[in-house]
Amino acid sequence: MRWVLGLTVGAVGLLLGAPLTHAQEWTEGKHYFEIKPAQRPPDAPAGVVEVTEVFSYACIHCNRATPLMDKIKKSLPSNARLGYLPASFNSAESWPMFQRVYYTAAALGVLPKMHDAVYSAVWSSNELAVVDADGRRLKSPQPTLEDAAKVFAKRAGIKPEQFLATAKSFAVEANCRRADQLVKHYRVDGTPSLVVNGHYRVNMQAVKSEGDLIALVNWLVAKEAG
Repeated sequence: MRWVLGLTVGAVGLLLGAPLTHAQEWTEGKHYFEIKPAQRPPDAPAGVVEVTEVFSYACIHCNRATPLMDKIKKSLPSNARLGYLPASFNSAESWPMFQRVYYTAAALGVLPKMHDAVYSAVWSSNELAVVDADGRRLKSPQPTLEDAAKVFAKRAGIKPEQFLATAKSFAVEANCRRADQLVKHYRVDGTPSLVVNGHYRVNMQAVKSEGDLIALVNWLVAKEAG
């Protein structure tokens, strides 16, 4: 996996805006990889196939892929849902901080509202920008939890002291550790990545269009549901 300014360079960017294509035969080892042993995210509801996006708010490709993830979410059958797993493996930057932000939002019950808002604060309003205005260099210093607390106060009405206390809590710390274990177990080394029910990892570089990716994900969902 190549990195430019610490941001993953993957095939997902090629998918955006690509035309829909007809379904095809999917091959293990080429289009997807089996994860052994399968390990579902701990918050996945029983009886529901969990499609997990491994992501980071600090990943520009994850930000660009949000419309595609929305399409995948809408395409899923009633026995499946789209969930999220924040990665922190780019520890030289602010990825661990943003991982903690995700689980803090979840703990505070504002995740659905703040998921897109955090992306916006990083890549649109620049309140939590990770690169300079020209996009060529990493911003120094990188955004902090204190900066994130200001965004949550402004957009979700969460008091900064409440946000910070939650962010530093044992529960959030445990979730971060668990996320790191799952990312490692799934053998994810780039974002965004998709994992179906902790059992199959999509090979994003082998999928040539949005339509094919949606078809593959739903095929794996059906395969997992049996």
